[in-house]
Amino acid sequence: MSDPVLDHALARKPALIAALKTLVSFPSVGADPSMAQGMEDARQFIETRLDAMGFENRQRLTPQNGSGQPAIYGERMDAPGKPTMLVYAHYDVQPSDPLSKWETPPFDAVERDGKLFGRGISDDKGPMMIALDTLAAFVAVEGRLPINVKLLIEGEEETGSPSLPGILERHRDLLSADAVLSADGARWRPDLVALNVASRGNSGFEIRVQTAAQDLHSGRFGGIVANPLHVLSTLIAGLHDDQGQIAAPGFYDGVNAPTHTEQQEIAAIPYDETAAFDAIGAQPHGEAGYSTLERLWMRPTLDVNGMWGGYTGAGSKTVIPNEAFAKLTMRLVPGQDPQHAKQAVMDHLKARLPAYATMEIGGDRGQAGAYAVPPDHPLLEAAVAALEHTTGQTLLKVRIGASLPLTEIVNRVLGLDTVMFSFAVSDENFHAPNEFFRLSSISDGLAAWVQILRQIGNRVPADFARYRRT
Repeated sequence: MSDPVLDHALARKPALIAALKTLVSFPSVGADPSMAQGMEDARQFIETRLDAMGFENRQRLTPQNGSGQPAIYGERMDAPGKPTMLVYAHYDVQPSDPLSKWETPPFDAVERDGKLFGRGISDDKGPMMIALDTLAAFVAVEGRLPINVKLLIEGEEETGSPSLPGILERHRDLLSADAVLSADGARWRPDLVALNVASRGNSGFEIRVQTAAQDLHSGRFGGIVANPLHVLSTLIAGLHDDQGQIAAPGFYDGVNAPTHTEQQEIAAIPYDETAAFDAIGAQPHGEAGYSTLERLWMRPTLDVNGMWGGYTGAGSKTVIPNEAFAKLTMRLVPGQDPQHAKQAVMDHLKARLPAYATMEIGGDRGQAGAYAVPPDHPLLEAAVAALEHTTGQTLLKVRIGASLPLTEIVNRVLGLDTVMFSFAVSDENFHAPNEFFRLSSISDGLAAWVQILRQIGNRVPADFARYRRT
């Protein structure tokens, strides 16, 4: 049996594509002050659509100090007694550099080979438009939404959402909801029906090791003054043991091994390890006792992202440098406290530092906690049911090794869980030249969004009560 709301949404697919092309034409690069007009044009475009859809209480949200790019808010509280979803998306995009690598202008959406190309078209303008057009279809056909919806469309996601915690704190009552349904995120692979249920956190810092006040001639001082590159290399080599485990005491505090259910879920995912590693010219490596996907999704890591010091120019320079540097980052899993994990690594380095060297630690890379959706959460159950209904396939639960600041921030500040329900795919060149969005994802996304809203509408707020932490 056809769904009148979905039929309406699909009939308007050409209009959706046209609107998406217009939205992409606005260079809403939040990191670039010269693109301020593009940010404003994108905001006004979205606000006009929300007004046409009958969203009320529309406003721009900022932290208490009014700084940063404002988030767009609007609500339709159409369904008394039904759950309230905070639907999230973002309108800012990454810079388009390097322009020379783009085959078509980044802010002119071009259709080619069943795809739309343009900066931000997959992250996150295409997925956002799918969500908005689904809501519009419900209003057009049924005159109301099947659930209560509060929209939060952020303008700083691509710069790490620095204003989002303040926005959530300042507008806590306005943004109260039962859970968060995000149009941002990505499907793992185009050939699988999968849903991301967890992401790792991150933290990092820089270190500087010094052994002398100045660079020294190796003929005069070699063998009598320590080389900071040697010291730093020894410190770095001591971060892991011979089993690939991180050696810093306390780093694993709070970390749990994958459960039997999680191991089964991961083992069920089709994954050609040989092909994956051949594609990058590498060999599997990592913590002993875990599969590749378990290492990627369920275990914390500590990596050196850069090391430098001394002379690296052409030819030779017989110098002992006086200082050496490294950048370190870590990926963290649920149960870990980012500050505690970072402190454990710093303490380990300090404890192993020889007396003839000094070390400075700085360059804080910021931090974000890991996040996992509770496996029995009603919103996750609704998402699984929606995707299995629209595809006729059994859904796979996947995770990502990267970080999604939104999930951790709203969980920490608002006490709400988030399900990522995006129809972008991870291979669509996010943040890179020639970003694209599959046209087929529009129909798939509209069908799934119609279904998930109906699935949530079969629930009551009490179903979500034990998961809310505010």
